[in-house]
Amino acid sequence: MKKSMVTLVFLALCGQVLFPFTLYIGLQYTSSLNAAIYLSTTPALVLLINKLVFKERISSRNITGVVLSSLGVIYLVMQGDLFNLDTLRKLNRGDVWTMGSAVSWALFCAFLRIKPKSVGGNAFVAVSAVIGVVMLLPVLAFSTPTHPLMEIKAYMNSGFLFGLAYLVVFPSWLSYLLWNKGIQAIGATRGDIYSHPIPLSGGVLSILFLNVPLHTFHLVSSLLIASGIALCAGKAAEKSSQRVPVANRE
Repeated sequence: MKKSMVTLVFLALCGQVLFPFTLYIGLQYTSSLNAAIYLSTTPALVLLINKLVFKERISSRNITGVVLSSLGVIYLVMQGDLFNLDTLRKLNRGDVWTMGSAVSWALFCAFLRIKPKSVGGNAFVAVSAVIGVVMLLPVLAFSTPTHPLMEIKAYMNSGFLFGLAYLVVFPSWLSYLLWNKGIQAIGATRGDIYSHPIPLSGGVLSILFLNVPLHTFHLVSSLLIASGIALCAGKAAEKSSQRVPVANRE
């Protein structure tokens, strides 16, 4: 029981607290397109965690994929100029926060396999949400003196209410519920493949609706990361297809 609770707290910390917390802070200082590209490194990070923590074997194909994804991130951070070290000194703190969110989500995805089997999908999301709220209360108490709460009428604004409703229903509840149900149904290996369209769709939407400028280094870094993901995903899909007959026999 104690071990299960520790596991739930750890998963809630990574998925419900650190991931959105660092992402929302990062988005205040960097573009949504940059954030989407950083988050696209999650599959490669999951692969490394599986190797280091769960001792899974990494093929040469997967190693190549991780290297390509890493080069893509480095190229983005350096804004297309790998020899201009001054870029590192001017690194946007939003980029650092967003990189942290990618690591947090990778930890959540990788360690989701150790979730107590006795805890169902709905219960897991509910318990994680409660644990997340408890963890974030001290953050609210600490930040309130520095950033005083707005007047009550500001919270009654229709734009604020619609935005809050969206955050509660979609990113904070429905997305976690559907993701966890999907992982339970097809496993973490196949499920991780479906995280690949997230950064792509996020980047496209940010360009279309938020008028985020697109630079050449965005395209190059995206190509490198996508190539790395394709290599890793191809191996994962191959392994998953090999397991299907076994599942059918069960």
